[in-house]
Amino acid sequence: MARKAGIDIEIDRLTNSIVNTISGDILVIEFQKVSNKEIKRKDWIFNWQSELAVARNEVYKMTIKDNPTIIQGLISFRFDNGFVFINVVENAKFNRGSGKLYEGVGGNLFAYACKRSLEAGLEGFVVFEAKTALIGYYQKALGAESLGGQRMVISDKTSLKLINQYFKK
Repeated sequence: MARKAGIDIEIDRLTNSIVNTISGDILVIEFQKVSNKEIKRKDWIFNWQSELAVARNEVYKMTIKDNPTIIQGLISFRFDNGFVFINVVENAKFNRGSGKLYEGVGGNLFAYACKRSLEAGLEGFVVFEAKTALIGYYQKALGAESLGGQRMVISDKTSLKLINQYFKK
């Protein structure tokens, strides 16, 4: 499937980890680099193999700590000049729409990019291209700022807020 320009993942709830929509249970998540074998399923919207094929991209899976074989979401980003650039972010099929199983996946994926930026000495700066119709949404949901056109930035202070929200000890 051809990739449409811009990020369009839902930020449904600001959580610490993810929340089961049926039971309300809060589940601890973890991030690990993903392998080609793990993402061959056909229920992903994006072609994740093409993200893995680019040497400078880092592609991570988000899983529940006690269930590392079920991928909750994926993120691909690269380190750029002074920031992390998010290429693609996607919820697993069962975490999309009104019948989703878990809330908080999208926010966790963005917060992880912020965390990696901070760990790399980039002060938490994260840049991404949003779908035009979602620019206002990301400003409200993530505190991202418009850089003009579809390009958005999560600044250092906002990044720290997201990291502290999603990665509470």
